[in-house]
Amino acid sequence: MTTIDKTMTIGDVLDAHRELAPFFFEMGMHCLGCPSARGESIEQACRVHGVDVDELVAKLNAALAK
Repeated sequence: MTTIDKTMTIGDVLDAHRELAPFFFEMGMHCLGCPSARGESIEQACRVHGVDVDELVAKLNAALAK
């Protein structure tokens, strides 16, 4: 996985890149291991937590580019 988009599930992203977990913690998503979190898309999670999905995806991709 080289680019992350908002339709990807959080579980798939974290399976490939565990180092990105802090970005989800920052948005208030602290139960990353629960079934709901693993199956939610990044877009769904952002909607629930009141986070700008485009901003989060940009941060995740910037972290991967380093």
